[in-house]
Amino acid sequence: MALTLHGTVADNTAVLDRRSAKPIIINGDMAVAQRGTSTTGITGTGYHAADRMKTLISDNGTWTQTQSTDVPAGQGFANSWKLDCTTADTSVAAGAFHAAAYLFEGQDLQLLKKGTSSAEKVTISFWINATITGTYIAELFDADNTRQISQAYTVSSANTWEKKVLSFDADTTGAFGNDNANSLTLVLWLGAGSTWSGGTLSTTWTSTTNANRAVGQVNSASSTDNNVYFTGLQLEVGDFDANSIAPFQHELFGNNLSRCQRYYQRLLESSDVYFAGGWYYTAGNVIGFKDLVTTMRTTPTLICATVTNGYTFYRVSNPDHVNSLALNSASPTNIAITNTSETSGTAGDAGGWYCSSASSQLDCTAEL
Repeated sequence: MALTLHGTVADNTAVLDRRSAKPIIINGDMAVAQRGTSTTGITGTGYHAADRMKTLISDNGTWTQTQSTDVPAGQGFANSWKLDCTTADTSVAAGAFHAAAYLFEGQDLQLLKKGTSSAEKVTISFWINATITGTYIAELFDADNTRQISQAYTVSSANTWEKKVLSFDADTTGAFGNDNANSLTLVLWLGAGSTWSGGTLSTTWTSTTNANRAVGQVNSASSTDNNVYFTGLQLEVGDFDANSIAPFQHELFGNNLSRCQRYYQRLLESSDVYFAGGWYYTAGNVIGFKDLVTTMRTTPTLICATVTNGYTFYRVSNPDHVNSLALNSASPTNIAITNTSETSGTAGDAGGWYCSSASSQLDCTAEL
């Protein structure tokens, strides 16, 4: 079967070459959910459920996010990202907003040639299933140069999977930084007060005026009956429509997970496991070392749940229980952890850190 790429018909070799490349958007099929498959009570910005998918929200309802198995039929997807409104907001305040977002590193976007005379158009596509029909806004926001472009699209049928394909103009102004910082954000708006929607929609690249970013956007938080699902999120270089855009690039789960772990790593998957070696370097402090499973985007921070006796250091058959751990030092490839209190031992005693509670949590994050 022929595949149209950049306005030409590719032969089978070209198709295989494309599939051997990595998709620009990581986890667009929502298959990886290291933080867990469901988070309730969401009212603020952060990452929940599906990896790499960020919620941007302020004063626009309360939400539960889930890694769902509701997917468009016959497309090869097993998962979607579900956003379920649990507390409605029927009167959206001026500054309120809610959006699904994907953040890109600048060094991953150099192929777009942005800010040059050779700048490329880009096309985004995704599947959406939403309770509220009407106008939705997709935006590309250039964080390096405070520029943006928006496009409106329509959800035509309630609670029905629909594929959307949106092509955005090239921008010859403002290059992306060639670094590991956030340069571009794809924003899929779900609710917007007048601060973000009170002007005229910016359908060409321009310096950012907030009122022009999400004009016409429906309020997805209008009822607790409302749900929104996304899957199959992809970005392609070039100008495509629904007939010419390349199929979604499905990755092996292990490859997908490894790419997600550049930004977030769950270090404890279960209790009753040793997770790091260490020793007493003073009578009251234990240090332990752990290599990370892949190099992270930048030096990570540690997320550790406080659990009574949730972490145990075993040394010469003596267990020392602690409630939490902290970073002693870190790099993108390894971390050194230490107890925050509670231990008393002999300097030089060696042993191993053990997870002694199912409620314990130890994660590293280097998210954008």
